[in-house]
Amino acid sequence: KEVGHPDSTGSGRYEETKAARVMANKKPSFEEALKQLEEITARIERGEIGLEESITQYEKGMSLVKQCRDILTKAEHKIQELQEKSDGSLTVKPHKTKE
Repeated sequence: KEVGHPDSTGSGRYEETKAARVMANKKPSFEEALKQLEEITARIERGEIGLEESITQYEKGMSLVKQCRDILTKAEHKIQELQEKSDGSLTVKPHKTKE
């Protein structure tokens, strides 16, 4: 039996669409994650949710923060790898990890 949102017929049956399953497994983009973080923060600050839900949302927020940091680190590495040659063209320089 699949779990999801009640169907539109009002029968009380729960359906889960393929799109909903895909979205549940897909990590949000940096911008989407940042927006979710802002929404979580606002809901907690406004007191819209109780303590237990606040803790759950805080945990989700921390996961989103980690994802955002990972995305930014990868972007930073890509930028550092691009070097301009004397003729103005760009070349890719191997990324060196910090030791």
